[in-house]
Amino acid sequence: MKSFSDHFKSYRHDVSEGARQYLSGLMQGGKRKNMLHMAEVVPEADARNLQQFLTHSKWGARAVMDQVAQEANKLLGDEHNACLLLDESGFKKQGKQSVGVARQWLGRFGKVDNGQVGVFGALCRDALAAPVDARLYLPKEWTDDPVRCTEAGIPETEPVFRTKDELAWEIVDHARKQGLKFGWVAADAGYGKSPETFYRLTEMKETFFIDVPSDFSVYLKSFQPEAPRSGKLGRPSQHYRTREPKHEVRKLKVLADAAKATVVAGRDTTRGPLELRAWPCGVYVWDPARSAPLRLTLLVTENLDGTERKYTLTNAPERTSLKRLVSQQRQRYWVERVFEDAKGTCGMADYQVQKWSGWHHHMALVMMAMFFMLSERVAQKDVNPLLSCADIEALLVHYLPRRDIEEAEVIRQVRQRHRLRERAIRSHTKRAKKRRKAAV
Repeated sequence: MKSFSDHFKSYRHDVSEGARQYLSGLMQGGKRKNMLHMAEVVPEADARNLQQFLTHSKWGARAVMDQVAQEANKLLGDEHNACLLLDESGFKKQGKQSVGVARQWLGRFGKVDNGQVGVFGALCRDALAAPVDARLYLPKEWTDDPVRCTEAGIPETEPVFRTKDELAWEIVDHARKQGLKFGWVAADAGYGKSPETFYRLTEMKETFFIDVPSDFSVYLKSFQPEAPRSGKLGRPSQHYRTREPKHEVRKLKVLADAAKATVVAGRDTTRGPLELRAWPCGVYVWDPARSAPLRLTLLVTENLDGTERKYTLTNAPERTSLKRLVSQQRQRYWVERVFEDAKGTCGMADYQVQKWSGWHHHMALVMMAMFFMLSERVAQKDVNPLLSCADIEALLVHYLPRRDIEEAEVIRQVRQRHRLRERAIRSHTKRAKKRRKAAV
């Protein structure tokens, strides 16, 4: 908090104590790190005051995120060995008032459900990673409803529909403008569904390793697309054409014989190096809206038992060794560990806010907590190389000041929970009556 305290102070207001209490609650709040549980364990904390701090105080979430990114860059930044990992995470939420909430694909739960989706960037080097950016995805049903956006506190500059891909490109561009050091960008197949991603990152002069779905189509030869006319005097079509056949990556003949693959050691695991079969193959990717295809390398890897296969497109230099290509491809694993630690130890998914500022404030504080854990692991790597985020959380739970629980305090907390339950019941009953009335 000391190194970040200036972000929580202004000429008239100082909310740094609220930030300290909230961060302490993220560590001490148990399995459900919402504000009610925080207030039950953090001395002097009050759930209503924490809600006020998170939703209505004027400190800038972007400034905090940017400092986290700069601090993480000092520890992890490397133009050759570090990478910027892009991924999204879904958060289940009930009701319709929470900013950005809609029925949409929530990858964390593997289904379409009511919730919010954030796009995140994490700086990674070797087995260490830290979140450095967060962007809330707004579905079209939100951006097409200015009144709803205003009620949720969305800034006037934000209610323009942007796809998750576009939010990911913004994260990459913002990271470069901040001077973050990384050698390549990596993302899963959710960002590799469209050829546009590969064109856009190429134009940004970024080296990338982007997974693609098994039915993604590529071309095996270069070609010159033609833009046909719609009649003798017609205007040129907006889409180019080609007669060159395309092939789904899963059906490429080069993958039919496992004996032709090269066995390569990928990333290290607790059980030793992860050995994989690998097939590199030169291919072309094309978007019909573009006048020329892109020459890329398709890197296919699978476990030796054949249970998991990954298809990845990269524009890494052709001189890059296969061992390094596989290592770079498999670095994306660490973004999953970032989300696991952020949700398991730092309460990333346990927030209770409805407004735009509240969501971003929460994510900025979670990023602060995650950076603290990263810095402790780096500082302790020679003495305690196995130190984990869960270990640090357990130590903080023990050492941080904790609210004394006497009989009167226990009764107060129980009554407060009952009041919240009664409020929720009344709200649910009121909504049910409205639905029945509308049905009639």
